[in-house]
Amino acid sequence: MNASTDLDTLTGFFDRYGAAMTCGDLPSLAGCYALPGLVVADTYSFSFTSLAAVALSFVGAAPDYQDRELIAAHARIEDVQPVSALLTMVSVEWEFLDSRGHSVPGERYRYLLRTSGEGPLICTVIRTA
Repeated sequence: MNASTDLDTLTGFFDRYGAAMTCGDLPSLAGCYALPGLVVADTYSFSFTSLAAVALSFVGAAPDYQDRELIAAHARIEDVQPVSALLTMVSVEWEFLDSRGHSVPGERYRYLLRTSGEGPLICTVIRTA
């Protein structure tokens, strides 16, 4: 097994992740993460050691997406850097589609992914500018 740098694999992974985000599918979102995991932003960091903790961290996101009428998320992969045999750093800009069919810009993140038997899993999420 090698680090996932294949764009088709990464695109499929982020398509599933984005769909789970916009429809509030917490079990599927949690299933995209390796444990333990870490989220880092300018003013906070938090770690999680269970899939339930991952799911809880997204509880507020689904209503926000619904309030903003965001119905789809697309990850535009900007950069892929192999880190080791099983780790890959992926830079992503999220773009959303609202219920009127308009594109809504999202945030940028770097994801440290670990390749597993099931495919990529998120180890660390870093919000970027």
